[in-house]
Amino acid sequence: MGKTGVHHPDRDISFVTGAYSDAVLTGGFLFVSGQASVDFKTSKFILGTIEEETRRTLDNIKAIVEAAGATMEDVVKCTVHLSDISEFDRYNKIYATYFPGIKPARTTVQSVLAEGIKVEIDCIARLSTQA
Repeated sequence: MGKTGVHHPDRDISFVTGAYSDAVLTGGFLFVSGQASVDFKTSKFILGTIEEETRRTLDNIKAIVEAAGATMEDVVKCTVHLSDISEFDRYNKIYATYFPGIKPARTTVQSVLAEGIKVEIDCIARLSTQA
């Protein structure tokens, strides 16, 4: 079974993030690497409130998911890392707006995150056009 790399559509070609792809498409599933509050046009982290960082992070995920031909409704699993679990309720209010209908399965944990970010999210989506 082959795999295809999928990148954020605004990714600056010179923006090197490490030894991973933004996402990998294989077998009808899209595996999105951990995303954060990054401006892909400037290659910089954009720090802010938990609400602002959650919104930008999910906008980045949405752009990657859509670049692969899927929608946020196709997301079936998310793993979320929060730098401060006490901000869960505030993060969760924003998160919920990105997933109408049946919400993805989810794990949320507190983690030490790099660059001073407040949230990192990875996900798995099933492309509805591929059975």
